[in-house]
Amino acid sequence: MNWRDTLARIGLAAGLAIGTAVPHAQTPSQTPPDNTKVNTRDRATTAKTADQQGNSKADVDLTQKIRKAITDDKALTTYAHNIKVITRDGHVTLKGPVHTPDEKSALEAKAIEIAGTGKVTNQISVVNSTKKARTPSGKDQ
Repeated sequence: MNWRDTLARIGLAAGLAIGTAVPHAQTPSQTPPDNTKVNTRDRATTAKTADQQGNSKADVDLTQKIRKAITDDKALTTYAHNIKVITRDGHVTLKGPVHTPDEKSALEAKAIEIAGTGKVTNQISVVNSTKKARTPSGKDQ
């Protein structure tokens, strides 16, 4: 082992030690998110969750195509870009919150265009928000 390897190992060990020693404190003005209602809803045995994503090549490819179509649409908000896309045996479930009914419809349309009619379940919820939809340029209205 040469001196560069030794220094690299010491630096790595020091970085890990410092990184794990620094507490991740919340400032008093930040309140933790309350996902109680959503978590309760997802406990139902029939609820689709991300861990139910199919592992077949067809399911993974379908999910990837839908996810790409969603993230490529810069007119959608970050909420819309972050919805869950769960594919199992060729059937797609969309879940998560968006800001407007238009976003909900746009996401469903993208999934149907890729997966096909009758193969998409839309469980997206519209949350009340003061945030307005983005313009096609990506700026908020």
